[in-house]
Amino acid sequence: MRFKRRDFLAASAAVAGAAGLGIRPTFAQAEPTYTPESGASLRLLRWTPFVKGDEEAWIANTKKFTEATGVEVRIDKESWEDIRPKAAVAANVGSGPDLIMCWFDDAHQYPDKLVDLTELANYLGNKYGGWYDGVKGYAARGDTFIAMPLAAIGNAVVYRDTHVKAAGFSEFPKDTAGFLELCKAMKSKGTPAGFPHGKAVGDGNNYAHWLLWSHGGKMVDEGGKVTINSPETLASINYAKELYATFIPGTESWQDVNNNRAFLAGQVSLIANGVSVYYTAKNDPKLAEIAKDIRTTNFPVGPVGQSVELFQTSSLLLFKHTKYPEAAKAYIKFMMEADQMNAWIQGSSAYCCQPLKAFAQNPIWTSDPIHAPYARASERLRPNGYAGPLGYASAATMADYVLVDMYAAAVTGQMSPEDAMKEAERRANRYYRV
Repeated sequence: MRFKRRDFLAASAAVAGAAGLGIRPTFAQAEPTYTPESGASLRLLRWTPFVKGDEEAWIANTKKFTEATGVEVRIDKESWEDIRPKAAVAANVGSGPDLIMCWFDDAHQYPDKLVDLTELANYLGNKYGGWYDGVKGYAARGDTFIAMPLAAIGNAVVYRDTHVKAAGFSEFPKDTAGFLELCKAMKSKGTPAGFPHGKAVGDGNNYAHWLLWSHGGKMVDEGGKVTINSPETLASINYAKELYATFIPGTESWQDVNNNRAFLAGQVSLIANGVSVYYTAKNDPKLAEIAKDIRTTNFPVGPVGQSVELFQTSSLLLFKHTKYPEAAKAYIKFMMEADQMNAWIQGSSAYCCQPLKAFAQNPIWTSDPIHAPYARASERLRPNGYAGPLGYASAATMADYVLVDMYAAAVTGQMSPEDAMKEAERRANRYYRV
């Protein structure tokens, strides 16, 4: 049986599932079909999940694909921090996994090593209401899709409600000035905050970019000229130093798992995280008291006067070294269709935010008030290369933790704020002058 017939059946089921969620797909563009090569098998490398249901749903969808096509898909996983170097090695040596779930604008570091997915991406975008610009930008160069947008992972402030109230705040502060006062008060009560200044792919980058953007700073201007050395950046560093003084000791070495652990251990009462920390507490009877006390909200607004946040994004890379490109495209298409995508979003429990607008109607987003700050992550995110174009320079600057290191050096006293800015400027120019 050719995949074309099976694909038709899967697509028919997807339409039915989409209609059940109020999605009205259009079919102005012809549906592409991909026939897996004889004897095809695939290897996918994905990040270690923080929400068990994410991995379970992905594996279940993959099993459906194998049952429909006979194509076996081996799924390996690595820690968040290890995905980026593994992908870079695969690109450089021309061997390894066929597909990788990458981070941010990794695809822009080696676009010539990736299979063009424009035909499939345009079909999906036309069928499901269009791509969110933010996630699309990470996966496309102009009109060419060098990767497949997969998800935005929302990041929000997670806190203990009773501890905030005990610190004298009946409502969570909406601005950065009030937020600093809250953190000071929480430290005095023995229930401090903690935000990572270590090389955390998700939480460290999210926090550092919020610090910068909320004060009006930016790594580069619209033309790609490095502008990190600025009065706005200096103001953000001085603010970060005051916040850091209220944190639990050791956050300069935190990676993505550390704030979760500290929060669930009762060592801190205020962090920034995905919804995963809530579900870890909710699913553990020993953490029932913490789970009941958890609240979530978006980061406060700074002097810039608007909400500006970086959210982690993931895209699917398909490498040119794959022996089975048709099977790989068939797999991507199957996983992105409505039945599978909705099941994955649902299984992820609001951890993975959809890349296609039609799936915003998934009921997971309104099933729990804790989900609210995460529901519009794909819509609200600002790309890390702001305000310049995404490309090799923005990807390399992010991968080298230039911004994260700037704040870490300044808040820990390794450098003065002025020297930290100059060093960040020097490092960023190494990439933006190429």
